[in-house]
Amino acid sequence: MLPENELVARGLVPSRARLDAGPVVVVECIEEIPCNPCAAACPRKGITVEPSLTNTPKVDFDKCNGCTVCVSRCPGLAIFVVNRAYSKNEGTVTMPYELLPRPVEGRMVTLLDRTGKPVGKGRVVKVRDTKAQDRCAVVTVTVPKRLLNTVRNIRVSGRKVETNPLTLNLSQKGREKTKERVDD
Repeated sequence: MLPENELVARGLVPSRARLDAGPVVVVECIEEIPCNPCAAACPRKGITVEPSLTNTPKVDFDKCNGCTVCVSRCPGLAIFVVNRAYSKNEGTVTMPYELLPRPVEGRMVTLLDRTGKPVGKGRVVKVRDTKAQDRCAVVTVTVPKRLLNTVRNIRVSGRKVETNPLTLNLSQKGREKTKERVDD
C-alpha cells in the first residue's frame, strides 16, 4: 500500500482536469505479478498491462468513461472509480466490496482510508451485486470532495448479521448466540 502522494508521483491518479470532467478509474495496483483481468474487462481498452504480464496496469485516462466494469474484476480489490463532478460539495467513490452484510442504498456508512481508519460518513448511492461480478459487489458512496483520493473502503453498521448455522453445525442455543448487532 502506497500513500496518496506516491500514487500521484507514479501517475496512478488522474489530473485535476480529468477528475473534474466526470467519472474515471483509479488503479492502485502496485504489485508486479502476472495479472490482467482489468485490462481484459475494459470495453474501451483504457487499461493496459504491457509489455509484460507482470507489469503494473497503466490507465489512459482519456479513454476511460468510468463505466466501473473493471472494479469487480480486480482480484486485489485495487480499482476504484472516482467522480468529482457528482455535485457541488460531494463526489463519489465506486469500490469493490466483498464483505457481509452488503450496504443498502440510501443508508449512511463510515468512510475508511487505505489503512482502515475512519475518515467520515457517506451515503450509499448504488450497490451492484450480480452473478457476473462473482460475489464482489460494486458499491458507490458519496464522499466529501477533499476525500476523493483518500476513501477506499466503507464500514457498514447497525445491521443484523446472522451466521449460517448449517455451515457451523451449532446447537439451537449456539445459533441464537450468533445473532448479533454490528456497531461501530
